[in-house]
Amino acid sequence: MVDDYSFTVDLNKPIIFQVGHLREAYYEWVHQPIIDKECPRFFANDFFELLTRTAWWVVPVVWLPVASWFISMSSRMGLADHPDQLVLTVVSGIFVWTLVEYILHRFLFHMKTRSYWRNTIHYAIHGYHHKYPKDAMRLVMPPPAAAALSVPFWLLFKVLSPPSVAPALFGGAVLGYIAYDLTHYYPHHGKPSKKSTLKLKRYHLNHHFRIQSKGFGVTSSLWDYVFGTVPSTKAAEKKQN
Repeated sequence: MVDDYSFTVDLNKPIIFQVGHLREAYYEWVHQPIIDKECPRFFANDFFELLTRTAWWVVPVVWLPVASWFISMSSRMGLADHPDQLVLTVVSGIFVWTLVEYILHRFLFHMKTRSYWRNTIHYAIHGYHHKYPKDAMRLVMPPPAAAALSVPFWLLFKVLSPPSVAPALFGGAVLGYIAYDLTHYYPHHGKPSKKSTLKLKRYHLNHHFRIQSKGFGVTSSLWDYVFGTVPSTKAAEKKQN
């Protein structure tokens, strides 16, 4: 068995199956960012490694047609006769996504782990982004992972909504997801020039480099205000874990 306290990650080797050995030291290690443009390989296998890399433009190319198709499905099922209801449903889906985004970011992406497999899974879904926040090719979610995550939400919408409403509601949520991934990319790699975009960049990078336990909203800080996770603006406040 690897000694939890003496193990050191070798950044020159594929990393994904190493980080679990950090055990209780993992949470502190993963929140000590390394400002390189690319993080170490996840896998030795080239095919699996390719699946971990996604350019930002892939998100709208893949998911805008999906959102359009689901919205058009509701339109064909009768909502075309009620355009105001169709628009309201899509907007509601976008709004629902902002809550989903907050919940996933706070409770899944920032869960505290200490076992080998939980550390490994956490690193694969979000930990790598905090360790290497400047890696542009591992910032947005790869389509296969996003598709797998979308299935339970689609099934939930089908159960909770009328048949003609569920597709447009889900399509709106997909639009919200697109906005999330592109908005998330911008603070890390965009060059904001307006007050609003500068504020967005500061808000999100504050989450990365100063206080990772707050500031979970990316497309909107609404739910941070609702649930009391807005970070303090005091410059002297120390980073919390």
